[in-house]
Amino acid sequence: MAMGFLGFALFLFLSLDLDQGSTSSASAASSSSTSQNVEITYGTVLKLMHEKTKFRLHSHDVPYGSGSGQQSVTGFPNVDDSNSYWIVRPEPDTSAKQGDTIPSGTIIRLQHMRTRKWLHSHLHASPISGNLEVSCFGGESESDTGDYWRLIIEGSGKTWKQDQKIRLQHVDTGGYLHSHDKKYARIAGGQQEVCGVREKRADNVWLAAEGVYLPITESK
Repeated sequence: MAMGFLGFALFLFLSLDLDQGSTSSASAASSSSTSQNVEITYGTVLKLMHEKTKFRLHSHDVPYGSGSGQQSVTGFPNVDDSNSYWIVRPEPDTSAKQGDTIPSGTIIRLQHMRTRKWLHSHLHASPISGNLEVSCFGGESESDTGDYWRLIIEGSGKTWKQDQKIRLQHVDTGGYLHSHDKKYARIAGGQQEVCGVREKRADNVWLAAEGVYLPITESK
């Protein structure tokens, strides 16, 4: 599938913004609905699609009016919105680098591409359902364990690939990244709540969707 304008812009972003020299960005691959076995590596910029509702994990510079007051995270119905892009990052102080594959069970972070804040959770109550609030927090030089999510691949897959169903379990609270058809009426009207729940449910399964997928770094 040919890379469109947005994919090309993301390609340039990756070339300039991420760690230099660890992989050949010239071979970055745009996503496709028919992609099979495309590995997701550190540095990939992607959208996460909620499997049941098909909404994309989304954030924008709008704070919650309750709870933590941090930047809100929602499910967004429109596929073509750049506020739904996230950069896959390792946890700090590891040897993981751009282009490395990501095994099931690994702790990762997701950085919101536009605002540079981290997907975050804590014990504040979510606005609609009263579950665990999911927000965006921090910045380039500010991140804590509330930004840590454990990748859990459904089925027999060993490393994260585009066509695999996944869950993300928040390390501090144990809550799974979750969404449902409960929608906001104001401020984020038409967008649905994203929260954390401590039980495995059908509503906490996600898939990697649109994005720029970096190739695996070759060992030297």
